[in-house]
Amino acid sequence: MAAKNSSVTEFILTGLTDQPGLQIPLFLLFLGFYMVTLLGNLGLITLIGLNSRLHTPMYFFLFNLSLVDFCYSTTITPKMLKSFVSKNIILYAECMTQLFFFCFFVISESFLLSAMAYDRYVAICKPLVYTLTMSPQVCLFLLLGVYVMGFSGAMVHMGSIASLTFCADNLVNHFMCDIFPLLELSCNSTYVHELVVFVLVAMDIGIPIVTIFISYALILSSILHIHSTEGRSKAFSTCSSHIIVVSLFFGSGAFVYLKPPSILPLNQGKVFSLFYTIVVPMLNPLIYSLRNKDVKVTLRKTLERKIFS
Repeated sequence: MAAKNSSVTEFILTGLTDQPGLQIPLFLLFLGFYMVTLLGNLGLITLIGLNSRLHTPMYFFLFNLSLVDFCYSTTITPKMLKSFVSKNIILYAECMTQLFFFCFFVISESFLLSAMAYDRYVAICKPLVYTLTMSPQVCLFLLLGVYVMGFSGAMVHMGSIASLTFCADNLVNHFMCDIFPLLELSCNSTYVHELVVFVLVAMDIGIPIVTIFISYALILSSILHIHSTEGRSKAFSTCSSHIIVVSLFFGSGAFVYLKPPSILPLNQGKVFSLFYTIVVPMLNPLIYSLRNKDVKVTLRKTLERKIFS
C-alpha cells in the first residue's frame, strides 16, 4: 500500500542512534526496560483483577492505566529494538497503524490521568458521597469518554498525516512513526498540518492538565483544613504517586509537541520521546505499587497464599 498521491510504499526508521558501539548496549538496556514494563503492568493488572479488596474506583482506573501503558509500550518498543540490530523497514500501512495506536493510547492516558485526579478529589473532598458519586456507572461513563477522546484524536492525527504527499525521501529520523518526523518528509506545505497538531495536542494536554490542576487545588485546600497530622500524611501519600506520574508524562509530552520542530531539533525530540513512550510506562506500576500501602499489602497476602497453599 502506497501513500496517497505519492510513490512511497515503505519507510526506514533510523532508530535512536547510528553509532555502532552503542547499538548492542542500548538494545540490552531497552530490552530490560521493556521486560520490566511488561512484568510490572501485567502484574498490576492481574493483582487488581484477582483481588476484590482492590475493586474500587481508584484501582479500576489504575487497572486501565496499566492496560494502556502495556499496550502502547508494545506498540513502540519491539520496533525500536529492531532498529538496534538490523535495518528497520516499516511498510506505509504499518506506519500509519503504529501512528494511530500510539496516538490512541497516549491521548487515552492523558484523559485517564485526569479521571484519576477527579476520583482523588471526590475521595478526599467529598468522602461521604464518594460511593454514590463514583458509582460503577459513573466510572464506566468516564472511561468511555477517555477512550472516545483517544479514538477521535488518533483518527484526526492519522488522517492528517495520511493526506500528505511523500516523495523519494523515506528515511524517518525517529525510532517510531511519529508526527513531526513524518511531516519532515512531506513534499507539500505542512503549515496546516502543524497547526492541527498544535491545536489537538494543546487540547489533549490542556484539558486534562486544567482538570488535574483544579482537582489538586481543591484537594490541597481540603488537606490544609485537616487538623490531624496523620490524616494529612495519609491524604498526601494518596495523591503523591499520581502527581509524580502526571509530572513525568505531561512534562515530556508538552516539551516535544508544543514546540515547533524548528525550535526543538528531531534528535532532541527523540530523546524526550523516550520519557513518555518507554520510561513512564515502566515507572507507573513501580510508583503506584511501591508508594501504595493497599497494593503492597495485597501483593504480600497474595504471595503468601500462593507460597503456603
